[in-house]
Amino acid sequence: MDAIELLKSQHREVEDLFSRTEKAKGGGPKRKLFEQIADKLAVHAAIEEHQFYPAVKAKRTEDILLESLEEHLGIKRVIADLLKIDGADDTFEAKVTVLKELVQHHVEEEESDLFPKVKKLLDRDDLVRLAEGMATEAQELEAEGSPRDAVPDETSEAASLR
Repeated sequence: MDAIELLKSQHREVEDLFSRTEKAKGGGPKRKLFEQIADKLAVHAAIEEHQFYPAVKAKRTEDILLESLEEHLGIKRVIADLLKIDGADDTFEAKVTVLKELVQHHVEEEESDLFPKVKKLLDRDDLVRLAEGMATEAQELEAEGSPRDAVPDETSEAASLR
């Protein structure tokens, strides 16, 4: 699997979790699904910010990457808000909907604009090596448990492009 395939598979996982959240009944099940989404997004953002974006930074991608980092910040802020409220709260579903829309917009831009440019910048072997490092970091973050817990500390400003 290469880096783009890894990121796309994570996109599909989150889309599935959002779909399951919409069908869930009651605050408890919705909250549990949101926590899974938050963990997946925390890991996804981390590996993009720490490895993928720096590796693909080039004149052709820099504007997209800077915008992506700002989108990550917006997503993290909504996650931080959601982490503070109960699944039965009146605003919970509305905030999850906003989160879903932010994520959908981000995914669309990555898949339609950034990823095709990256495929021109890096060959398959480079993308496979990059995926290996990203997968390792993802596993480490998941093994630490509750990656979402780091998100509130990452909401003051967008991550840098390094």
